[in-house]
Amino acid sequence: MPRVSYVNGRYLPHAQATIHVDDRGHHFADAVYEVLPVVKGRLCHLDQHLDRLERSLGALAISWPVPRRVFPLILNQIISRNRLTDGLVYIQASRGAAPRNHAFPLDTPSSLVVSAWPHSGPATALVEQGVRVVSQPDLRWKRPDIKATGLLPNVLARQSAREAGASEAWLVNDRGFVTEGSATNIFIVAPDGALLTHPADNSILAGVTRSNVLKLARNLGLEVGERPFTLAEALRAREAFITGTTMMVMPVVKVDESVIGDGFPGPITRRLRELYQDLRRP
Repeated sequence: MPRVSYVNGRYLPHAQATIHVDDRGHHFADAVYEVLPVVKGRLCHLDQHLDRLERSLGALAISWPVPRRVFPLILNQIISRNRLTDGLVYIQASRGAAPRNHAFPLDTPSSLVVSAWPHSGPATALVEQGVRVVSQPDLRWKRPDIKATGLLPNVLARQSAREAGASEAWLVNDRGFVTEGSATNIFIVAPDGALLTHPADNSILAGVTRSNVLKLARNLGLEVGERPFTLAEALRAREAFITGTTMMVMPVVKVDESVIGDGFPGPITRRLRELYQDLRRP
């Protein structure tokens, strides 16, 4: 079935869903985005994603392209028109189209694009065996907490990981702390059994999956710490995993050339993944 996308009030065949050549998202990455999971035809965690979109728009002083209350209608139309059962919906809102100038344009309406595609989640083999990640310097700007579209450092980090035969890059800042992945948040289970993840400050994007996993972990009675940790600490961990909309909860069994724990997905990781999958089911 041909894909259908949304551009500024119009539902169009995907191949015809184009933006203006002077869109500031194109010129300056002056735009923010969200990716929402769809399970059995239903959006997951909609309010959490819209809350984060609202925060990103506010941080960049971009106006809502349509009122927030209209977003569920547009997103569900996209799901329906694409006959999407399991997949992803992508939202991108830019400051709009205006003659190229670094300063914000005056009285220019913001722009909205929405698209969708099938996605069934990561391969079963990866989940059962776990993945390898590689460490990379964190070269991003100082506000990755804003979900902006300027992702070239993330792209380069993920490409380096791919070329190294790994599934993800773990970003390490200039103080030696592991911040997050190129498109994921990072958790470790410390030798004492505590679950650790970097705090949701300006150094990371506060992932929706991350937030839900933290709630699940606390409900299990796990000791949870939101604090920075070094790569050396991560290598001593009993377990490690990454979280994100597409990865969900993915076990990490090797960092660079160091095996994590016994080299297999650990019991805490497996349990949190099961609970998170249950949470996403309609």
